[in-house]
Amino acid sequence: METPFEIYLVATPGLEAPLCDEARAAGFAASVTEGGVAFMGTWPDVWRANLTLRGATRVLARVASFRAMHLAQLDKRARKVEWASLLRPDVPVTMEASCKRSRIYHAGAASQRVARAIAETLGAPIAEDAAAVRVMVRIEDDLVTISLDTTGESLHKRGFKAGVAKAPMRETMAAMFLRQCGYDGSQTVLDPMCGSGTFVIEAAEIALGLMPGRARSFAFEHLPGFDRKAWDAMRAPAPLRETALRFYGSDRDPGAIRMARENAERAGVTSVVQFEQHSVETLSPPDGPPGIIIINPPYGTRIGNKAPLLGLYRTMGNVIRAKFAGWRVGIVTADKELARATGLRLELVEPTVLHGGLRVGLWKP
Repeated sequence: METPFEIYLVATPGLEAPLCDEARAAGFAASVTEGGVAFMGTWPDVWRANLTLRGATRVLARVASFRAMHLAQLDKRARKVEWASLLRPDVPVTMEASCKRSRIYHAGAASQRVARAIAETLGAPIAEDAAAVRVMVRIEDDLVTISLDTTGESLHKRGFKAGVAKAPMRETMAAMFLRQCGYDGSQTVLDPMCGSGTFVIEAAEIALGLMPGRARSFAFEHLPGFDRKAWDAMRAPAPLRETALRFYGSDRDPGAIRMARENAERAGVTSVVQFEQHSVETLSPPDGPPGIIIINPPYGTRIGNKAPLLGLYRTMGNVIRAKFAGWRVGIVTADKELARATGLRLELVEPTVLHGGLRVGLWKP
């Protein structure tokens, strides 16, 4: 029986709580911790977390922990780690280290010592730049934690979005903002400034039961305990969940609409999404019961002068009040004045989130 170890989900800072909710809903006994979410599990749990969780940035396997007061001690104790059970001697690894409040304060030296331990005890080549597997060494208060990045490329890279509009919303952030709006796959979602379609496509995938990692590869596939047969069975596509819902995106930019349609086709959700070119002023509710309007409109630095933006937000609020009675609203913005300009009596969901160098937040009634 495989011994459980700590699995750590890296969160977008500010979105730890909805990620924890998602992990618990997926059956993981998760709790919020510094910078992310943690739970105990085994390697199949690592695979499943990478495959199914929409809000995590990456999944780390915390494989060793010990105290070290100086570099010689770090070297000695790193050599006692059972690297042969964690890494393959034929797969290059890259190193990353950080030191905080510790007597070992030089991250580069710490990285070199652990790299040498791996190279000399296992024989795995150490790469200076990118490699299939990344070993992460964190030293805090003299406690050394060694983790394996089991993800590889960030999990927001689902593998479908070839086209992106300006200041695109990452899929991981979009999924968590949808969750904060109460979306669970049973409501229509409409985005009247859809850009490359991220909110709409995420909502459609959730409703159809599509796993976010279904079409990409992961770093854990290069580890010694990886079971290809079990993994193929885990990610085998299930029949699409039946839904009568439709998901709607619009934008005044024809290029954005073209990209959104192409992205939706690659994601396999064209049967339930609709993208149309028009402005917010001409927006009308689709047929059917009220759903969720979620918008990532321009804010401040994208255009520079705030006056036109205030007018845009007022128009957006007027249209929603006049035509969308009963709909839930979520607006992502970096500016309190812009959120207030909608006249929708929105409140900021704390904490805010760093996006494109700005602190943004979800505003909802």
